[in-house]
Amino acid sequence: MSAAQAKSTARGSGGEYERAARAAKFILAKTKLRPRIGLVLGTGLGSFADELAGATAISYAKIPGFPRSTVVGHSGRLVIGKVGDVAVAVMQGRVHLYEGYPVRDVIFPMRVFRQMGIRAAILTNAAGAINLEYSEGALVVIRDHINLQGTNALVGPNDDRFGPRFPDMTSAYTKSYREIALAEAQKLGIPPREGVYAAMLGPSFETPAEIRYLKTIGADLVGMSTAQEVIAARHMGIRVLGISCATNMAAGILDGELNHEEVLETGERVRGQFVALLRAVLPRISADLGQ
Repeated sequence: MSAAQAKSTARGSGGEYERAARAAKFILAKTKLRPRIGLVLGTGLGSFADELAGATAISYAKIPGFPRSTVVGHSGRLVIGKVGDVAVAVMQGRVHLYEGYPVRDVIFPMRVFRQMGIRAAILTNAAGAINLEYSEGALVVIRDHINLQGTNALVGPNDDRFGPRFPDMTSAYTKSYREIALAEAQKLGIPPREGVYAAMLGPSFETPAEIRYLKTIGADLVGMSTAQEVIAARHMGIRVLGISCATNMAAGILDGELNHEEVLETGERVRGQFVALLRAVLPRISADLGQ
């Protein structure tokens, strides 16, 4: 058993619903804000949280039962604050299956979001570009995903308080939110791109043969996160917008080796566009929720 798994086991007493409720209660006691929108910031994209007004930052380590990220580029904090008039809860980093965490920990923050009253989530990630029309640094709205991680967020007994046993995934990524993001990207001069995200287990980058396979089955992007969070969010009725930053071209697309430093550098380079897009999208999603 890995260190991450051991920590998970130590935290795992009690049902997941009650565990999420305890974490949500702890978080809400730290702020007067009651956000209805949650964001997850992927590798190299976490700096957006530093711009929130009236922010309260809480280390994951202090939140009861909350998993802690071990990856460079993931700060490991939950920041609650405002973007303009919109209150948001922002995760600076996430945990992944490849870190040794069970899927229940990977999706736990989504369950905490729901207990906090979150009704819409914007999930971002760094991804490898398979589609040749993308360039490094392209921001891509996720239209759908292919889950190739060998598990599913909902495996095991179903708690009907979260959602139904067999949730529909036809519209996993809310169409109206995708349309909002594409329209706002165009206004900002960002090429409006939309694509299918393939979720792999990792942590190794994919082989060129795997990338050819993913391209054949319809993937435009590849990464190691997001899909399980989306499944859990939709199970609970949380509406989802997904945005990938294509931080590198996938293996075999261009010559050269892949590395994590390139991912971080590209994330920093597109920071301005990414922040501008989030700032444009948030008020419109907030209006949709009736905030």
